Amino acid sequence: MFGIFFEDLNHAADGGLYAELVQNRSFEFDPIDKADYHALTAWEPVIRGDGQAVITVEDKEPLNARNLHYAVIDIVSEGGGVGIMNLGFNSGIPVKEGDNYKFSMYARRDNSWDTSLTVTIEGVDGTVYGAAEITVNSSEWARYEAVIQADSTDNSSRLVILAGGSGKVCLDMVSLFPEKTFLNRPGGLREDLSVLLADMKPKFMRFPGGCLIHDGSLNPDDRNSMYRWKNTIGDIAQRPPRRNNWSYNQTLGLGYLEYFQFCEDIGAKPIPVLPGGYDPHHKRIVPLDELQPWIDDALDLIEFANGDSSTEWGGIRAGLGHPEPFGLEYIGIGNEEVGEPFFERYPCFHEAIKAKYPEIKVINSSGPFSAGKEYERGWASARANGSDLVDEHYYAAPEWFLANHHRYDEFKAGEPKVFLGEYASWGNTYYNALVEAAFMTGLQNNAHAVGLACYAPMLCNVDYVNWKPDMIWFNNHQAYGTANYYVQKLFMNHQGDQLLEMRSCGFAPAQAQEDQPITGAITLAVDASAARFSEITLVNNLTGDVKAYADLSGEVADLPDPALNGAAKRTLELGPTHWTDYTLSLKAVRTGGTKGFVLYFGKADEQNHLFWEIGGWQNQDSIVASIAQGRNSVLTQTLFTVESDVEYNLTLEVSGRQIRTYIDGELINEAEDKLPVIEPLYYTASVEHSTGDMILKTVNVQEVSVAAEIVLEGLADKRLSIEVYEMSGHQPEDENSFEQPMLVSPKQKALQTEGSSFAYEFPKQSVTVMRLR
Repeated sequence: MFGIFFEDLNHAADGGLYAELVQNRSFEFDPIDKADYHALTAWEPVIRGDGQAVITVEDKEPLNARNLHYAVIDIVSEGGGVGIMNLGFNSGIPVKEGDNYKFSMYARRDNSWDTSLTVTIEGVDGTVYGAAEITVNSSEWARYEAVIQADSTDNSSRLVILAGGSGKVCLDMVSLFPEKTFLNRPGGLREDLSVLLADMKPKFMRFPGGCLIHDGSLNPDDRNSMYRWKNTIGDIAQRPPRRNNWSYNQTLGLGYLEYFQFCEDIGAKPIPVLPGGYDPHHKRIVPLDELQPWIDDALDLIEFANGDSSTEWGGIRAGLGHPEPFGLEYIGIGNEEVGEPFFERYPCFHEAIKAKYPEIKVINSSGPFSAGKEYERGWASARANGSDLVDEHYYAAPEWFLANHHRYDEFKAGEPKVFLGEYASWGNTYYNALVEAAFMTGLQNNAHAVGLACYAPMLCNVDYVNWKPDMIWFNNHQAYGTANYYVQKLFMNHQGDQLLEMRSCGFAPAQAQEDQPITGAITLAVDASAARFSEITLVNNLTGDVKAYADLSGEVADLPDPALNGAAKRTLELGPTHWTDYTLSLKAVRTGGTKGFVLYFGKADEQNHLFWEIGGWQNQDSIVASIAQGRNSVLTQTLFTVESDVEYNLTLEVSGRQIRTYIDGELINEAEDKLPVIEPLYYTASVEHSTGDMILKTVNVQEVSVAAEIVLEGLADKRLSIEVYEMSGHQPEDENSFEQPMLVSPKQKALQTEGSSFAYEFPKQSVTVMRLR
């Protein structure tokens, strides 16, 4: 059930799990990746003594047709050496005293073939920590290697390549890897990050994304193409550069063979996810009669993973050094898909995969949110096509997770199972982890409906943050697991194989908050737009009272360019209402900008309110969301696009905590903003077949301890040996850090009993895992 999800965002691969220490090793960085990128990003010229040189990047005689650019050192005067320096990631290139580093490059030169190049690892002050001499003795491209041993430890060093003699020296694919990678694989993965992941003992790994799966052009040869797996295998020098949709360059050095290999190394089942021929970000659509190559990609991937060496793609895998099949069991089509085009195309993939590989479990998509019309469209598609699983995603406030602990109780066993492919509460505090643990007990207890679940995102380089929270944080030489990481690790290390029935009695009832209807201030606003609101009325549905706001009609603007806003108001404040059942009606016209309207309601303060956004996220959504303690929970989503100079009749109905929205009389959104219900204990139990251990997981989110007696019914009255792993004694706001990486982490102890029942006091705000044998 519990696994991990990898996506190359937050520099999770390049500058992260992929152990390459050189940034922009093939001089392929480009503004298409990121506006301020250029071919020499992360490189600087080096001129020593009275040397002179011109450093350029050319593409006239490339190493290969996929990586056109290479650096040219045109030596005018060698002086004390001329060349280039790579700055690495973060503060620089980290090296440890006594460790070896494998250097490689492709090079050629047109003169001075007897004059060697000097390759050094240096400190910022020029101190040399290790060096190698390489003689480039040809005018044709050739690969050169060296091993450099560092004689000092420095996390901010540089890689320097100095040339002497005369003429031009051309360089490409300049690389530096630590010799100590995970399992010492050459060109492999960063050891500390890999060990953190391997120690979790995940049951599966979903990869390679994420939004980078489908955000891109339809042409596999385009730099900004959708993620095409065939571009990621084979010689790394032949893998094309790729624009990562998180606004950086993706070398694809960590590709599909490396993903499969890593899954095998850590005992995780691979779950690759492929694009389904539709980019919802930019509305790029593969015509149905041109979809076959995309379907073939999926079929070929299964053959690459599972075929023997006599098959075309199994033979390619064997030729890459892995003759044994990987035993692929799952494949996902699409990521967070919304819109009819994807669901028109999904059946084509599903039918073809099931026809050729009926044993493969195929995963459908239900969009980026936990409810709404696109979510329902995804589930309808899954039921109609017989999908094995449906990929659900949601990020929400801790309050949402507590309110929705029983989300899957009513899901039916005979339907497609849930793959909770991305989820997290907003934050890396101990309280976030505690609430996630409580939610996870509900996932396990509903194993009839939930097949797979993985926290997301997994990795974040602290100096390249695209998204947070994240499970593991790192820089170029340190890494630590968050409190969330240790909860996930506990649940994976102690998962079990089969649920055990549990019953409880004698506890205090669950603590439901008093009925709190949605009341508070109402505000009309816009997002990246200008609008005119008019005919604003608020009706009390219980009494018939009406409030009119004729004096508030007018222009509202909040355009990206502040100069365009003029004298227009940013918002129209309707003031507070204490009515518990009301209808807000108004007319709205977008007069400028690219998105739409925002109606705030139930506003207690800036950190606690709800809103209805029309034309959100690239002007594609109508969502209703709740903000609790400044943290967002999208309650429901529907596709909707706002057009300029079109008058819309907007209606918001609030009854208690029920919310409905209408546009031009059509019901668009319907949701309930549930309040948290705090249970006395959250618990789940399983048995592990290989050991016979019974595993009890218990979470107490309350601020008081809870005493309990644990009874193993039907077990002979005999001595029990119990291993206890517990997270407790922390403040809710506590977080791990580079300085205190284990501040929030489990402690272990052992207990013995003389019979099949025993008393235990679960500490306040604790996560407790017991292995009973």
